[in-house]
Amino acid sequence: MSSRGSCSGGCGGCARELTLTRPEIDMLMTLAQIPFLPVCRRADEDTPVYLEEDAYSLEAYSQILRLLEKKGLVDIDYRQPLKGVAADPRWPVQGSMALTARGQQVVELLEIQGAVGDSGSDA
Repeated sequence: MSSRGSCSGGCGGCARELTLTRPEIDMLMTLAQIPFLPVCRRADEDTPVYLEEDAYSLEAYSQILRLLEKKGLVDIDYRQPLKGVAADPRWPVQGSMALTARGQQVVELLEIQGAVGDSGSDA
């Protein structure tokens, strides 16, 4: 599944085609509802780990987050951990993630295009 669209304005290159998978869209919509989410990783790895939901495996969430960050839609910051989030000893480096300005624009386009709904849509 993909969502294609373009926008104008200084978003840093969103006029090119952008393809998103259903899991990527799901993660974007979660971040649209909850602006900051916890993320963690091992001290010796850069792989992000998302523990808050279980719709996908840990490995799948890691891949989703890496792709969204590479596409400039999500910012992951390990210098800004969220307060009140219990640390997991398996992943001691705590951080947070949020939509970038471009990510917010993409979410708005997805909502306008109706690409966010049941997971069986052709988004």
